[in-house]
Order: sequence, then structure tokens, then C-alpha cells
Amino acid sequence: MNTDSLGFIFLSSLLINNFVLSYFLGICPFLGVSGKLGRALKMGFAVTFVMLISSLSATLIHSLLVWLDALFLQLIAFILVIASVVQLVEMVIKKYSRALFESLGIFLPLITTNCAILGVALFQTAREYNLLQSLIFALGAGLGFTLALLIMAGLREQLGLAKVPNLIQGTALTLLVAGILSMSFMGFAGLGG
Repeated sequence: MNTDSLGFIFLSSLLINNFVLSYFLGICPFLGVSGKLGRALKMGFAVTFVMLISSLSATLIHSLLVWLDALFLQLIAFILVIASVVQLVEMVIKKYSRALFESLGIFLPLITTNCAILGVALFQTAREYNLLQSLIFALGAGLGFTLALLIMAGLREQLGLAKVPNLIQGTALTLLVAGILSMSFMGFAGLGG
């Protein structure tokens, strides 16, 4: 399979190399926001949006830094762009959806420190993707993040209805389910050829 094709890049970042379930990046919001489906969906879309804008910015910044021969500034530049985009998203959500802003709580500003977003920027530059490949990679990674959140939220909601022994209720059960979910995503590794 052509690993530079847009379809493979998208499928790879969505399923095969899912940032949460394969690389274990972005675990904090994955565990913290995945209690309810609605909240998980909204957080997934916010992270996807930030990933897309950060990916676009990272591609342009990387090109500029290569031209200036100043690649040593790349990491700090990426972090500044991510923090700025998250602040913008936070202000927009606070202005137009106060309920969503309050339901996401501390996890909304923590998108800034979400290592999955920085991982997208660093992986795409290390793989030398062009602008279109970078955007497809970020879209796949964001939707993969959203997929992982939604699956986990659905499982947690269903487990809330089940009779679970006291020994594994709460965090222990959440981590157990996350581990099993991660192992199930390992089955997608065969799609990579």
C-alpha cells in the first residue's frame, strides 16, 4: 500500500496509529471527558479543530523556519501556536455556549497541554508531509481521537447501568476498559501492510 497516499495517511491516523489507543497520547482528556457521550463528542470536535489549525500553522511555521535556518525554534513555535488556538476556541465556546464551556470544565484549557496535538505537529514535520497530507493527517488524528472518546464514553455509560463489583468500580474499571479497547485497536495494525 502506498504510505504517502492521502487515503492511507487518513486511515493510518484514524485507526491504525490512533493517537490515544496506539500512541497513548491525549490520555488525560480521554479518561476525564469520556464519562458522557455528548461531552465526549464536543471535546472531540474541539480537539479536531485545534489539530487542524495547529497542523496548518505547523506546516507554515516549519517552512518558514527551514527558510530561516532556525529549526531550533520549532518546538517553542508549535507550543505557542497551539496555546493561541486553544485560547481562541475557549473564548468562542465561552461566548456562544456557556453550558458546553462549563461541562468541559478544566479539560478545555488543558487542550493546550494535550500531547496528541503537539504530536500531530511533530509527526507531520518528521514525516515531511506537504500541506494537504498534513491536513489529512490532522483530520484523521482528530477524528480518531473523537472516535476513541466516543467508544470509551459509550462503554462507560453502559457500564454505569451494569452491576459491577465494588473492587473494580470507578478508576480501576475505566483503566481496565481502556486497556482492552487499546488491545482491540492493535488489530488494525494489519491494515498497514
